[in-house]
Amino acid sequence: MKKRFLSVLTVAVMAAATILTGCSGTQTAATTAAPAATESKSDAATTEAAKAESKTEAKAGDKKEIVVGFSQVGAESDWRTANTESMKSTFTEKNGYKLIFDDAQQKQENQLKAVRNFIQQDVDYIVIAPVTETGWDTVLQEAKDAGIPVIIVDRMINVSDDSLYTAWVGSNFLQEGYDAVGWLDEYLKKTDRADKDINIVTIQGTIGSSAQIGRTNGVEEKMKDHAKWKMLERQTGEFTQAKGQEVMESFLKTYNNIDVVIAENDNMAFGAIDAIKAAGKTCGPKGDITVISFDAVAAAFDSMIAGDMNVSVECNPLHGPRVSEIIGKLEKGETVEKIAYVKEGVYPADTAAAEKPKRQY
Repeated sequence: MKKRFLSVLTVAVMAAATILTGCSGTQTAATTAAPAATESKSDAATTEAAKAESKTEAKAGDKKEIVVGFSQVGAESDWRTANTESMKSTFTEKNGYKLIFDDAQQKQENQLKAVRNFIQQDVDYIVIAPVTETGWDTVLQEAKDAGIPVIIVDRMINVSDDSLYTAWVGSNFLQEGYDAVGWLDEYLKKTDRADKDINIVTIQGTIGSSAQIGRTNGVEEKMKDHAKWKMLERQTGEFTQAKGQEVMESFLKTYNNIDVVIAENDNMAFGAIDAIKAAGKTCGPKGDITVISFDAVAAAFDSMIAGDMNVSVECNPLHGPRVSEIIGKLEKGETVEKIAYVKEGVYPADTAAAEKPKRQY
């Protein structure tokens, strides 16, 4: 698609140059002094435009595959694995695509290198699941200059110019934070603890990621409505089970009055549950500590069914079809929405057994 855009742009630039020759003294002088050189540049530009147009027409006639470069954060969680699988199962040869996949191993520098490699390979679209929100302006400008549309998935980015990316597909992380607090509020009312002092700890995700920012801010904002709720401490568990367990062990050594743990993804919640049990405490609907999590992957439903986790707020990882839909519209020259949220829900333990068979991840 970008090649069609570049072809049209080349012709437009040529036309503008012809008009400006009569308006600019500098341009006129140059033309008078070296008519042969000007003619040569014009011929070259026309040739390049013809080549680009021919290439685009050949591509359309041959129905060649659409090349997509996808830079994934890594494989730090069950959610991320499901997200990767959704992309890989969508962008297949059968569906008319060629996918170039790159695992950044949770390092932004790896993603920046991957995006530049995609630009060098002249892909049709670049899809990025960013490690963090900032630090993208330069490389995305390079993609824009190359005429390659960029689609962001999962975590949002913070850039000085929104035109550096075409669309974003993902979750409303702030709303997820709101949903977690809303569920806890109702749960405490049902268990006759609405008027009790509630001590909370949070195991945060990777600091600076959209999921961490949105979920942390959502919980913090809504907690202001609950005078008896106290946030004892927050620490990052980097979205991994091992780190989540380590952070929870630290919390349990520091505080002996924890009522609620909020883990900003399921894998960290699993680690927290292991730490709670190792400390001789209990958790879940019938335990000492209420466990709130995010993502709602299959293993979270197993944990709820086992009685260890109280609730998981969904973060839908199935982004592949939505991204493909956007690319399809762009290929037809249609306008797409800048922001596209995926549908999500809240799944408490008492619904887990009935809901799990309906899940795709």
